[in-house]
This record gives sequence, structure tokens and C-alpha cells, in this order.
Amino acid sequence: MWVAPDLGYSGVFSLKKSGILLVVSGPSGVGKGTVIRELMDRRSSLTRSVSCTTRTPRPGETDGSDYHFVAPGEFARMRDGGELLEWATVHRDISYGTPRRPVEEALARGEDIILEIDYQGARSVRLQMGGRAVLVFIAPPSWQDLRARLVGRETESDADVQKRLRTAKRELENMHLFRYIVVNEDVPRAADELGAILVAEHCVTSRNDWRGLQSDLLGDAEAKQQ
Repeated sequence: MWVAPDLGYSGVFSLKKSGILLVVSGPSGVGKGTVIRELMDRRSSLTRSVSCTTRTPRPGETDGSDYHFVAPGEFARMRDGGELLEWATVHRDISYGTPRRPVEEALARGEDIILEIDYQGARSVRLQMGGRAVLVFIAPPSWQDLRARLVGRETESDADVQKRLRTAKRELENMHLFRYIVVNEDVPRAADELGAILVAEHCVTSRNDWRGLQSDLLGDAEAKQQ
């Protein structure tokens, strides 16, 4: 909401704001999910895009909350029908994708939605959504810090850690694709910066009904002069 300055009268003008698609990427182990959860805890209006996948649910996962679990044939139909903003096949037979409809419906309602994907998916979303997609890269404070985080998990073999580090190098090589970069040295501060990006994007002129605001302001100014 935009509040008019005190010029001897009282006026309040509302800007019709469009929703923002915040696309967050970064190497494995950088803490993307933790930063996103921190921001979502602060902003109840921010929703998370739920991806679809052809893999089976893991223990504790809920369909429609963690993922939309679909059969390979249904995934292929969605992919071929243009119902996915981006998609990828990993491990030869397991696919992941971002449904287009929920994202576009949220944006049309003026709601903000956040999407966590890799740099290739982020590039695809930008091609599909244009300026409506705001790309943010979460980077580690140092390579040593990233490696320590991956090793510290103690949930993967040395070979898997090395594979993730090789993938991380490719992610870092593509930082230029992103509009913003947030260094995750401290989660609350990184969440502050991610939230600040969201606030700043809401103030971009092209995202707002500035012509309506301008008309109201000039109309009111003319009325006060009469």
C-alpha cells in the first residue's frame, strides 16, 4: 500500500501488485532449503511450489505436500502437453518437473510463490515466465565451507560427495544466469536478504498499476486546486 505524503490533505492509494515467482538455486549443501524455510516462517503468505516426480514416496513423504507423485505416463503427458515449466530426468528413469498451472494461478491472485530448482531448471523457468521469474543464487561463503557441509552430513559415501562437488562446480560456473546472489554464511541474515529481494521486486514499477496510481494522484491534485 502506498501512502500519500502530508500535503495538507489525507489520501491513501492502493497499488495493485502482481505476485512474484522467486526461483532459488545453488549447489547441494549450501542450505537453500533452510534459508527458504526461515523466510517462509516469517512470511505466511509466501507459498512453495510443489514439484511432481515419477519416483515412489519415501517414508514420511506426503503426496501434494512434499511432491506430486505421478506415474511415468502421466508425467510424459504433462511434459508433452506443455503443463510443466521445467523438467529433468535423473537416474535414467526418474523425472522431476514444476507444474505450470499452480504457479500461474498463484501469480494471478497476486500471491508470491517460491521454487527451489537447479540452474538448468531456473534457466528454463526464466525462458517460460520472462520477467515474472526472479532468479536468486544461494552461494556458500567459501569452497571449503561447502565441502565441509557435504562431508559433515555423514549420509553419503565419499564417491557421492565427490559427485556433488563436481556438480557444485557446474552450478557456480553458471552464477551469471541469476539476477541476485545471496551468500549463506548466516541463515537469518541470508533469509533477511532473500526477503529484501522480494520486497524490492514488489516495488518495481512494471509490477505495479502505476498508471492507476498516477491518475489518482493527479486527479486528486487537480481537485484540491479547484
